[in-house]
Amino acid sequence: MEAVCSMCTFLGCCVGIAAGGLVFAAYKLGLLYQLFHKVESPRHGGESVAAVLRAHGVKYVFTLVGGHISPILVACEKVGIRIVDTRHEATAVFAADAVARLSGSVGVAAVTAGPGLTNTVTAVKNAQMAESPLLLMGGAAGTLLQGRGALQDIDQMSLFKPLCKFCASIRTVREIIPTVRKALAIAQSGTPGPVFIEFPIDTLYPFHLVSKEFGVKNPPKGLMGKVVSWYLNNHLMNLFAGAWEARDVSPLPVDIPLATDNQIQNCIELVSRAKKPVVLLGSQATLPPTPTVIFRALEDLGIPCFLGGMARGMLGKNSPIHIRQNRRDALKEADLVLLAGTVCDFRLSYGRVLNRRSKIIAVNRDKTQLLKNSDMFWKPTIAIQGDAGSFLVRLSKGLKGHRCPEDWPQSLKAGDVTKENTNRYTSKAEEKTEHHLNPLKVLHCVDELMSEDSIIVADGGDFVGSAAYIMRPRGPLRWLDPGAFGTLGVGGGFALGAKLCRPDSEVWIVYGDGSLGYSVAEFDTFTRHKTPVLAVVGNDACWSQISREQVPILGSNVACGLAFTDYHVVADGYGGKGYLIGRNQEDQLRDIIGQAQEETREGKAVLLNVLIGKTNFREGSISV
Repeated sequence: MEAVCSMCTFLGCCVGIAAGGLVFAAYKLGLLYQLFHKVESPRHGGESVAAVLRAHGVKYVFTLVGGHISPILVACEKVGIRIVDTRHEATAVFAADAVARLSGSVGVAAVTAGPGLTNTVTAVKNAQMAESPLLLMGGAAGTLLQGRGALQDIDQMSLFKPLCKFCASIRTVREIIPTVRKALAIAQSGTPGPVFIEFPIDTLYPFHLVSKEFGVKNPPKGLMGKVVSWYLNNHLMNLFAGAWEARDVSPLPVDIPLATDNQIQNCIELVSRAKKPVVLLGSQATLPPTPTVIFRALEDLGIPCFLGGMARGMLGKNSPIHIRQNRRDALKEADLVLLAGTVCDFRLSYGRVLNRRSKIIAVNRDKTQLLKNSDMFWKPTIAIQGDAGSFLVRLSKGLKGHRCPEDWPQSLKAGDVTKENTNRYTSKAEEKTEHHLNPLKVLHCVDELMSEDSIIVADGGDFVGSAAYIMRPRGPLRWLDPGAFGTLGVGGGFALGAKLCRPDSEVWIVYGDGSLGYSVAEFDTFTRHKTPVLAVVGNDACWSQISREQVPILGSNVACGLAFTDYHVVADGYGGKGYLIGRNQEDQLRDIIGQAQEETREGKAVLLNVLIGKTNFREGSISV
């Protein structure tokens, strides 16, 4: 009897396991879901993408068209989102990056599968290191064809997981809306950065087209043939089941890390006791929600500020607390240093420029960046993982009525003025070079003549390194450079995004003749999309930043030489307007710049191909 009971129990367990397995299999295959949810519809997955983007206030999608992603582009256009197509996928991502920085929202790019996506890798990595919230959408082979040798089918997820905060591959059409909403929130939360969604082609096109393309046309005979046919048909039905049911498309909450009240109070006490405080403001301070009000907080504090990266221009053109020169000396004297979104990487000599006797307050959204090299060359007195801009605003309110001792910023400003009046960048600007124009004079002239609402895009090495010292952004969010990655080729995309965001502003690209080669074709894009930008190219026929060190150290100029190419003719050919400026036109430089500005007001993108001579005013390279 006991043996019979045991056998019954065993059989019962087997039946239970089998039943559970069948239920699980039915769940995984979507059989249960299909019983209660509609499948067929003339709509397509691109409409779901467009609905979410519109609900999030997305105005532009940058792209280079491909059949994998056509439904997204068409649907976005139908709901009023402007589709801006570029001549290279990297440019599309750079443009989306610029929109993210200037608008305070998420920049969006969509590219086709395979090489379309691999072309964006550098631009996505640049956005990651620059902490730009960006959504990259990529096409992919059909869900059942991945790994089977389909056109442009590669393992895209492995490429982008190290570069993005969030990666997802859509497996059913009903996943599109919640996945895109989640991705947009993650891109903006914490430390902002890029996110990636892969859209297999069968999740974007309508059911009737997908069933015609991927459905079973001539089912094989026999039991195995019937099993395969059933599986394929079931996969197709599950792909579209419930795809068009009403779903929430509104934005999810965005998490922005903030300093605690206790941390703010501790910092108030440190700053109030400081006699010689200094603020180093980094690009992260330009992130939402406070970039347009930080300058008031800084002015109320009265603490001298050094601005780097995107923070250039945060205090306007001639603020009494904005110090541009002698940073190393100021840091040696300072008794308190506030690193507001500034990282102790190569730009601060890994923290070695900080005085070990100084009190140091470090604020950064990213814990890794917050404590970078703190185990070797410096130590924070207070380290706060939080938003730098919000921190400064709250610090200023807590110190209301207190200002930094006036003699400290005044002494630094006096040193600033003295050095700028006598330093090599001012005095050398009037020197004659052996051939062509003096690049410093050219940059001084552009800086003097550009409009007060100008946005400056920096794309290059030697010439742009000089521009970083000479040109003065007129206000917050009016300087765009690649950031810590030092990427060349951002110019065309950054300028495109900037001009779309600020159509009434002059947008200047400062190019080296090397970096221009990456995006000169985008003059075609500027013409087609009526985005008249101004580009000034320092053409010295050389990768000078490399040559300057390679020749004296290694004795060879190999691979550094270029040519005095007629880049202005290229701009003409793409529908813009090009000017060649050489030594024989030095006296006309101001007039030509004025004429170029007038051309842009009339709707033409302009390229100033300025032939510049070699100089010896630089000692090593300067990072933008």
